[in-house]
Amino acid sequence: MNAETKDRTATVSQYTASDITVLEGLEPVRKRPGMYIGSTGPSGLHHLVWEIVDNGVDEAMAGYCTRIDVTLLADGGCRVIDNGRGIPIDEHPQYKGKSAAEVVYTVLHAGGKFGGGGYKVSGGLHGVGASVVNALSTRLLLEVDRGGKRHRMEFRDGGQPVGKLEVVGDAPRGRTGTSVSFWPDGSIFEETDFRAQTITERLQVYAFLNRNLEIRFKDERPGHDPEPQVFKYAGGIADYVRHLNATKEALFKRVAAYSVSEDTQEVEVALQWNTGYYESIHSFANGIATIEGGMHEDGFRQALTSVINKFAKSRNLVKEGADGLTGEDVREGLTAIVSVRLTEPQFEGQTKAKLGNTAMRSLVARATNEKLAEWLEENPKEGAQVVKKGLDAQRARLAAKQAKDLTRRKSALDGAGLPGKLYDCSSRNAHECELFIVEGNSAAGSAVKARDPRTQAVLPIRGKILNVEKARVDKMLKNAEIQALIMAIGAGLSEDFDLTKIRYGKVIILADADVDGSHIRTLLLTFFLRQMKPFVEAGHVYVAQPPLYSAEVGTSKVYLKDDSARARFLVEHPNYNKDFNRLKGLGEMDWSELKETTIDPDKRSLLQVTMEEASVADNICSILMGDDVEVRRHFIQTNAKDVRFLDI
Repeated sequence: MNAETKDRTATVSQYTASDITVLEGLEPVRKRPGMYIGSTGPSGLHHLVWEIVDNGVDEAMAGYCTRIDVTLLADGGCRVIDNGRGIPIDEHPQYKGKSAAEVVYTVLHAGGKFGGGGYKVSGGLHGVGASVVNALSTRLLLEVDRGGKRHRMEFRDGGQPVGKLEVVGDAPRGRTGTSVSFWPDGSIFEETDFRAQTITERLQVYAFLNRNLEIRFKDERPGHDPEPQVFKYAGGIADYVRHLNATKEALFKRVAAYSVSEDTQEVEVALQWNTGYYESIHSFANGIATIEGGMHEDGFRQALTSVINKFAKSRNLVKEGADGLTGEDVREGLTAIVSVRLTEPQFEGQTKAKLGNTAMRSLVARATNEKLAEWLEENPKEGAQVVKKGLDAQRARLAAKQAKDLTRRKSALDGAGLPGKLYDCSSRNAHECELFIVEGNSAAGSAVKARDPRTQAVLPIRGKILNVEKARVDKMLKNAEIQALIMAIGAGLSEDFDLTKIRYGKVIILADADVDGSHIRTLLLTFFLRQMKPFVEAGHVYVAQPPLYSAEVGTSKVYLKDDSARARFLVEHPNYNKDFNRLKGLGEMDWSELKETTIDPDKRSLLQVTMEEASVADNICSILMGDDVEVRRHFIQTNAKDVRFLDI
């Protein structure tokens, strides 16, 4: 036996049963929290709130809860109270000496949502929600009003019980329900500061999806508005559609709404078209947002196209022998909510992003084929408007196809050259190449002189580009500035976009520090998100933040981002008596200033951009997304820790 074989044999012999670690109780959650809540960042932190609120919503879906209160406590905790039945407090038959409430909060995969008599439908599947929240909290206080008494139990240090569940008095006015207060563990999460806007947006959606459920939110933290916000909607998802279309121009006032229910599953749909050009379909299963869609959404899309085409032909709204409308044509400007409830939902993963029940596709398709067809027959004027919009979309789609073909032929990939105003770099290694988009020729002149010509290219654009949120693709492709962007990046657009063909690893928006510059950033980001989404999702789009002021301190020049930064500077330099130089536009900056400019002395200049130094993660971008909550959420999760939205 040689030395190498002896070493291998010794290593194998050292790997014994004692090396097998068994994580018991709630240890697996603390060891691998991402498996249960997705991440330990802001999305994971707020996932704790959703898990507890989901339990109250499940009580509402079961018909026992009419109100949920969510409060952000002054000391950083969160309290969720519902007036449902209250968690069972009697002894659990499998765990002698332990109440069912204690089991729910200390044992993974314990709950009342596994097909028993507790719930017909629910958002919970795995029985890990409450116990995961407990495991990832430094403290959790559980109070249950049931049987005329108030019961209380406390947990600390990642879910360890502090005593048993005990009666502490009478339930106020004989109420029933559950109250859960928890304080997230700072050693687990990157931050433990809840974001009120994130929570209220989600709570409002819960209220829309559960007709007449009242949800109240209150923020008791110092410096926040303590006035409660109340969400309650008698119209349910029809009100949700009206809310989403409130910032748009509706094609007609009526909202189409219909529902169908069977023994173990039901579907509700509400929809309305607007004069815009982008579809906005939001789907839910048992109150959980399925942001990646699934069978219910597939069934709706397929049936919608069929129903609209049949209506168009029955009313002679399309010429004989003409091509039918495609799904893309029919869904242009559509806002729709598809909400289903079923006994045994098949989600993908604990975060429940996609529904896989094939039977639900059939139910939604059948409901849409029958009920939407009836609605169109009862509302022929509105139906004709939908068909006309679809026909307009069809003509625009064909025109856009011709424009795209022309754009492809003109593109650099086909050998016709790059935009004439592009100051290109010499390197052909896309990984190291950067494209700076600047406003106007004067700014371009400064940037060209300050750049590294080997790896940095500069593309000046003239003023504000077309707002693609309010223009069809065929019109967009006729815009000279957008044509220049497409040709410079060289990877196509929309469904033809090919990430492997990009000419630059970074595209950096370098607009002025004033309001117009912010508007230009918004328009450019909207274009990239709508027409080059893979480019944004892969992290290739950046935003550089020019300073608004410079100040001289001794022999050094300090750059200040905005008015707030100038105010802080004056506090730090109370004896400063010189004038500030206002750098309104990049064209007003000398090329040497542009080259040396940096807001933080530890960071590099505007022309030395990295993801950490100048990107959407720095809370410096603005993007126009209206009320499309899911698109905004996806953009934030993919690209930013904190995005500031600007309505134009």
